[in-house]
Amino acid sequence: MSENTPSDVDAAAGADAQPQFALHRLYVKDLSLEVPRAPDVFRTQWQPKVKMDLNTRSNRVEADTYEVVLTISVEARDAEDRIGFIVEVQQAGLFRAAGLDAAQLHHTLGSYCPNLLFPYAREAVDSMVLRGGFPALLLAPVNFDALYAEALKQQQGQTPGAGAPAAQDPVQH
Repeated sequence: MSENTPSDVDAAAGADAQPQFALHRLYVKDLSLEVPRAPDVFRTQWQPKVKMDLNTRSNRVEADTYEVVLTISVEARDAEDRIGFIVEVQQAGLFRAAGLDAAQLHHTLGSYCPNLLFPYAREAVDSMVLRGGFPALLLAPVNFDALYAEALKQQQGQTPGAGAPAAQDPVQH
């Protein structure tokens, strides 16, 4: 029979309270490419105007497991403002985050996780554009910390006196 001394119990409790973070799985949730003017789009000089939209969201899947989805939409138009292609990628991941307070969890899900997902989404966009018959499209790096800070600032401006949203609320930017 073994007995736990008070120091053993305190050490075990302290180990449980330590922040923990792990990536469990990466996956593509949705992927699409539209080339509405094919094949005519390939018969003209191609100097596109490219517009990119970025969005993140998260939801709790289990007690300490969260799904984070990074959505990237890219639209390229020609000189006459006609659509050349539209690509949308939803790159997702399952993350375990435990022992974080609400603000830390919110920041992790809203900034750190999308930053981990971005290189995979970026590669998927480039691959789809190439497969569509267009030149490579390498998206510029994104500062998710700055985007997160701006979204938090806007959210606090809309609800005076509000702090960081509750951890179980979906995070959207």
